[in-house]
Amino acid sequence: MTEIAHGPRTAAVPGLGVTALLLGAVVLGAVLGLSDPALGASLSQGIDPTLAVMLALLFFEVRLRAVAVGVANLRFIALAWIANFLIVPVIGFTIASLFLTGHPLLYVGLLIYFLAPCTDWFLAFTRMARGDTALGAVLVPINLLTQFLLFPVWLWLFTRQAGVVDFGIVPDLMLHWFLLPFGAAQVARWLLARMLSAVAFDRVCEGFGLLIPVVTAALVFQILAANLVSITAHLNVFGLILLAILVFFVVTFGVADGLSRLFGLRYREQALLTMTTAARNAPLMLALTAIAIPDQPLVYAALVIGMLVEFPHLTVVKQLLLTKAIRGTTAWPSGRGLRDYSGKSRARPDP
Repeated sequence: MTEIAHGPRTAAVPGLGVTALLLGAVVLGAVLGLSDPALGASLSQGIDPTLAVMLALLFFEVRLRAVAVGVANLRFIALAWIANFLIVPVIGFTIASLFLTGHPLLYVGLLIYFLAPCTDWFLAFTRMARGDTALGAVLVPINLLTQFLLFPVWLWLFTRQAGVVDFGIVPDLMLHWFLLPFGAAQVARWLLARMLSAVAFDRVCEGFGLLIPVVTAALVFQILAANLVSITAHLNVFGLILLAILVFFVVTFGVADGLSRLFGLRYREQALLTMTTAARNAPLMLALTAIAIPDQPLVYAALVIGMLVEFPHLTVVKQLLLTKAIRGTTAWPSGRGLRDYSGKSRARPDP
C-alpha cells in the first residue's frame, strides 16, 4: 500500500511545540482575564469568527479520496472503528463518571474530549512511530463523518441531565456549522488542486495545516480571557480532571495493545491503532461544543486541559512503540525495518 501524500500538515509542527503554543495561550488568556476582565469579556465577540476559521481549516484537511485506498484492508478499518466508537466511548464514560459525577459541566466537557478520535495530527505521531500512515489517512474522513453523525447523539445521551443544550437548534447548528462549511472546504480543495501545480497545492495545504494549532491557541486564549472568573472558581477540581485523563490514556493504550495481539496486527498497524485510540479530536470538539453549548466555560476548560496533556502523552506513546519494536517484541513487516529515534539506519532500510 503506497502512502497518501504527506498526512496532515500539522505534522510539520512538533507535538511539544503545539503544547507550548497552547500553554502560552492559556497563560496569556489568564493574565488578561485577571488584569482587565472587561477587555477579556469583549474578546468573546471574536469567538464565533475564530470557530468558523478553525472549522474551515480542519475540514480542508480531509481527503475523501483516501477512503478508496482502505477497501483493501476492511478488517483493520472495522477494528479501528469498533475501538474508537464502541470500546473507547465506554471507557471514557466509565472514567468520567467515576471522577466527575459531582461536577456536571466539567463531566460533560471531559466526556466530549474522550469520545472523539483525532482526525489530523495523530498521523504525524503515527509516522514518527513508523506506523501505517497510508492506512491512517483512510481513517480521517471515516472518523470525522462518524463523530459528526454521533455528536448530536452524544449530546442527547450525556448532557440531558445537565440541561445545557437546546436540542431544538441542534439540526440547524449541524447544517450551518458542519455540512455547509465541510462542503465549501471540500469544493475549495478540489478547485485549488486543479488550479495550482502539485508543488503549489502542497505548499498551500502545508500552510493551512500549520495554521490549525495557531487558530486553536487563539480560540483557547479568547475563551479563557473571557471566562477566567468562572473557571478559576473550580481550580480545585482540575487535579481530578488530569488524573482522569491519565487513567484514560493508560487504559486505552492497554486496550490497543490487547486488540493488536488478539488480531495479530503487524507492527505498522499496531502503531496506527495505538495512535488513533490515544489521540483525541479536541480542536473540532472544542469548536462544535462552543457552538452547541454556548456560554459554558467549564465545559470548554475540560477540553483545553485534555489538549494540554495530549501532545506530551502522544510523544511518550510514540517512544514506547519504537522501544518495543527495537527490542524485537513486535514483528516487522517483511522487508521493513526501523530507523532509531536519532535517525540512524538500523539493520533494514526504512519504509
